Amino acid sequence: MHPTFHDLKDASVYVTGGGSGIGAALTDAFLSQGAKVAFIGREDASAFCDAMEQKHGTRPLFLQGDITDTDHLKATMDQAVAAHGPLRCLINNAANDQRHSTAEVTPDFWDWMISVNLKAYFFACQHAAALMAKNGGSIINFSSISYMMGNAGYPIYTTANSGINGMTRSLAREFGPDNIRVNAVAPGWVLTQKQKDLWVTEEALAAHIDRQCLKTPLAPDDITGACLFMASDASKMMTGQAMVIDGGVVTTG
Repeated sequence: MHPTFHDLKDASVYVTGGGSGIGAALTDAFLSQGAKVAFIGREDASAFCDAMEQKHGTRPLFLQGDITDTDHLKATMDQAVAAHGPLRCLINNAANDQRHSTAEVTPDFWDWMISVNLKAYFFACQHAAALMAKNGGSIINFSSISYMMGNAGYPIYTTANSGINGMTRSLAREFGPDNIRVNAVAPGWVLTQKQKDLWVTEEALAAHIDRQCLKTPLAPDDITGACLFMASDASKMMTGQAMVIDGGVVTTG
């Protein structure tokens, strides 16, 4: 159960990748607050929207598309505003942590990975700033502890994660005069279905849990509370920050 942030009731929230994994948990959590949620995703999310409507009595607005299509991404954000009112919160959640080695990277693969994991974040922030300029709002960018750990196996992904942190700090400074807050959240290894299907093994998970202070695997729901807080006026003087939620693998400060 989440605490209730009363100011999120009827708030217009836009989530990238909001139909699966952590994104689906975010859609669920914001709907539970009474927020109006729109999300973009590549795959059909009708069944998920049906389930959310049955659970909450409110249907999220699913806008199908690819976040690397910048014009379409901005158009779906405009659709969300038309349907739900002025944008209160943008959550840049969609990402791709496809495994790769430096030796196998081609220019095309580099461009695609950066387009998904960094470029789309920037242009969503750019458009959100225009949409929020009158009323203010909160932007939440998903990073990861992977770059803090210096993990191998996906160097473009960790490069983008580090870039997201730098971008968050700069945009917080730039957007602050319009009362737009920009923060980042850096999850640890969250056991989404995709992670379980592709990369979780008993040995790898045991080794990672051994690094955690808290010896419980992270689930998508473990990330949502912090995002509700960062979207709410409960954090109204918090901006330019990165919040780590990883069970205690890395330390900050």
